[in-house]
Amino acid sequence: MTDLRSLAGLDALRRVIDGKHPGPTIARTLNFRLVAVEHGKATFRGTPGGDVLNPVGLVHGGWYGAILDSALGCAVHSSLAAGEAYVTLEYKVNLTRAIPPGMQVEAIGQLDHRGRSTGVATAELRGLEDGKLYATGSTTCMIFPAPPPKG
Repeated sequence: MTDLRSLAGLDALRRVIDGKHPGPTIARTLNFRLVAVEHGKATFRGTPGGDVLNPVGLVHGGWYGAILDSALGCAVHSSLAAGEAYVTLEYKVNLTRAIPPGMQVEAIGQLDHRGRSTGVATAELRGLEDGKLYATGSTTCMIFPAPPPKG
């Protein structure tokens, strides 16, 4: 399997979409996936099920955070050159309404700034069926030379 650090970010993410490289395990665990990517933009779709509910039966805020963090981070990732890596320094999520369990949603992350050592992105989480805004997010990521593979 190709080490994704040897590829430009956009190429690496396209390999995930094409099934040539497994996506992040958290996406499988929480039932969302990367469906589209271009330079500075990443789109995830997912459906929160009964296994991600809070004690009152609503979709847990952590699910919103996970899909938004993925869209935000991948928007930054899509701008990386081969040999670069990133890590989230901080992210913020604002919930605007409860997602009905079982409803498919789409999170679109957009790169707002790419510098030598940081990337800034924003995202929206909307229902695919109703187009309503369910949450927004923002992030700052640190960009640095990728560490060499272990072994």
